[in-house]
Amino acid sequence: MGLKGFVEGGIASIIAGASTHPLDLIKVRMQLQGESNPALVQAYRPAVAALNTPNGYISLRIAPPPTRVGLVSIGTQIVKSEGATALFSGVSATILRQTLYSTTRMGLYEILKQKWSDHSDSDTAKLPITKKIVAGLIAGSVGAAVGNPADVAMVRMQADGRLPIEQRRNYKSVVDAISQMSKQEGIASLWRGSALTVNRAMIVTASQLATYDQAKEMILEKGVMSDGIGTHVTASFAAGFVASVASNPIDVIKTRVMNMKLEAGGVAPYSGALDCAMKTVRTEGVMALYKGFIPTISRQGPFTVVLFVTLEQVRKLFKDL
Repeated sequence: MGLKGFVEGGIASIIAGASTHPLDLIKVRMQLQGESNPALVQAYRPAVAALNTPNGYISLRIAPPPTRVGLVSIGTQIVKSEGATALFSGVSATILRQTLYSTTRMGLYEILKQKWSDHSDSDTAKLPITKKIVAGLIAGSVGAAVGNPADVAMVRMQADGRLPIEQRRNYKSVVDAISQMSKQEGIASLWRGSALTVNRAMIVTASQLATYDQAKEMILEKGVMSDGIGTHVTASFAAGFVASVASNPIDVIKTRVMNMKLEAGGVAPYSGALDCAMKTVRTEGVMALYKGFIPTISRQGPFTVVLFVTLEQVRKLFKDL
């Protein structure tokens, strides 16, 4: 297994990440809604204007409520205001992130699974669900630490289009984003929100990979389906759903912390992850932690299916190598 596991996981992750990038971008935009930034609120909330009339009375003019803000409406708005190519803003960062983060977590998970199994072949390895979860937690944490700079760059590039033109960062590529952050905010800014990234990656990896393996084993053991595309797709959907439910709250907080803009001499919107969580819940309610859940699961489902179906096919190609 060794290096081959990293290569297989990396190829599958890059294909899955690039193909579902637009859904991930929409998810980020939805998660940032509701932050106390007038420029952002204006785009999504009805406006109330107070006008002085000649007779001295105040007239209130309420703008018509906007169209329901959802997956399709935000996607349509992005295309109309920024162009269709905007849906792939930050895709270079996504590819780098998958190369660093997912390649590491997928490869390390397979190594741990093999070491903790009585079988030399990971395809026939049967581990208890607890060991799969522990392997996922370890693999996710290491992968996240490696890929955090690309993760920060990806969030910022995806969110840039929602800012007023004069406030946009206008990164040309993931390399430019990382370079500008290093120069303007210091090297440490590349690991902003790293604790959140690690926690989220641990939850996603443990729930996603362990659920996939467990669901696949159960389907095969009970003879529901044979080991083919149908089994892989079914197990993938189960893994995507579990990962979405488990990770969405921390994903919302991670997105907001990574995206916050620090002005020279100014006060940061959030002092940390806990402060961000408390302010979010206090001002927007508990369900704000599940903002973007529909695009999250809409993206996580296809991403997980593409990831594991591709992974199984790549494994077949590399089996004899």
